[in-house]
Formats: sequence, C-alpha cells, structure tokens
Amino acid sequence: MPQDPLRRRNTLSSTDADNHSDPRRNYRLNPTSLGLVSTLSFPVIVSTADAMLKSAGVTLVGYEKIGNGHCTAIVRGAIAEVRIAVQAGMEHAQKEGQFLSSLVIPRPFPNLEVIFPIGSHLLDPAQQNHRSRISNQAIGLLETRGFPPMVGAADIMLKSANVQLTAYETIGAGLCTVIIQGRVADVAMALQIGIAEANRIGEVTAVTVIPRPLEDLEQSLPLASCLIEEQPQPLKLPIEVKETEKELVELPDLGKLPTKTKDSSS
Repeated sequence: MPQDPLRRRNTLSSTDADNHSDPRRNYRLNPTSLGLVSTLSFPVIVSTADAMLKSAGVTLVGYEKIGNGHCTAIVRGAIAEVRIAVQAGMEHAQKEGQFLSSLVIPRPFPNLEVIFPIGSHLLDPAQQNHRSRISNQAIGLLETRGFPPMVGAADIMLKSANVQLTAYETIGAGLCTVIIQGRVADVAMALQIGIAEANRIGEVTAVTVIPRPLEDLEQSLPLASCLIEEQPQPLKLPIEVKETEKELVELPDLGKLPTKTKDSSS
C-alpha cells in the first residue's frame, strides 16, 4: 500500500529532530578533524607545528606537555587538510630525530573535546588579544638540559646580538628552552653564540630558527608578562579638578612711577 506523502514528511521531520537532539548522531555532520603529533623536545614541537601550518590549511590549537620531555602539537581543520598536516609534521619530527607518535581523529565526539585539552579553549583568548605581534620577525629556540646553561645562553645571546628575550619553557626531564625574537640574521647569530656558551656550561639538546612565523604559531608560544601589551584604561568622567587658591598681587600705580628726563639722565 502506498504511503501517505504527508505522513512520510512528518516521519522525516521527526527523524531530523531526533538527529539534532541526539549529539551521538549530530556529531557525524561535523567535518572538523583533529591532528596530533608528539615529540621529545619543545623547539622540535614548535618547528613541527610550523611545518604543519605551512603545509595545509589547518589551525593550531596549541601544545600539550605531559612531562619527561613529551610535547604534542594539536591542529584542527578539514579531514584532508589535517591528514596532510600530520604527515608533514611526522616527516619533520623524524628528520629531527625526535618523533614519538601521531594521530588523526576524524569528526571527534564533542565530549572528547570537553574532557581532553584538544578544543579551541586550550589557548587563552584574553592572552591572544594582548600579545605583541612578531610575525614579521624570526623566532629562535634553544633547549638545554639544565637551567644554568639556558640562563647562561640567554645572557650571552642578549649581549652579542640585537635580539629580545620573550620567555622560557620547561617540559620536564631537565629540559629548558629559551625563546628569543629578532631579525633572522640576528637570531641566527645569537643562537650560534648561545650554543657555544650552553655547551660550555652544560648540554644543548635542540635548536630551532623559525623565520616569519604564522599568527597561529606566534600565539601558541609563551610570552613573558612584562611584554604583554596592556590596554589603556578608559578615562573616567566627570573629572574632578581641584583648583588651588590664587594669590592676588597689587600692581603699582603707573602714574606715580618716576620717569626719566634728559636732565636727570645727564
């Protein structure tokens, strides 16, 4: 028996409503995917993220550091773009000899993003809006095993080249990374001198130079609080102006002032 068209339309509407109300069905419509690449070094994970961003149309969510030197770069975007980015990240990390693992998650279930730090909330939006832009310059990262060699390298780099110290990062296992910025030539020269000083004090584990970093990468890096631009506070009106009392000065009578004549002057 043929089905009533009106009844069939009502059935489809009911099914569509169920799909929108049930997140387990609705999440299949989400084309966004997640890509993760893990390494054993912070400079390497930053350069890996740079390679991922420049190879495909993905967004860098941020990094996850779980200790003992393990760092993971997290990107999101269309499935095909994420796969290309993860492949580029893997190849870069393997070339650096620090690759650990990788993962692509097509259409992640919403609860996964809420529980794990892989959603867009990983980066602090307030911190993003107040960063000093450095995309027209280069970023240099020098990682050491131990805090003294990192501080020594940072000191001599600042004294030997026109660079600015922006922050430092620790990821466990004694690994510390100093981050500088400046022109490509200045950053390269500073790192060369910093490597020699750090090796004199302790051990250098990784070095990276990133020219012209993309905005996503720039926002993912730590920035010292003293370098974060503060927004000017609005002027509060009305402004109370306290006037000081003015002292009245009596002027002399000009008619009584002595005048000089030719006889008196001679």
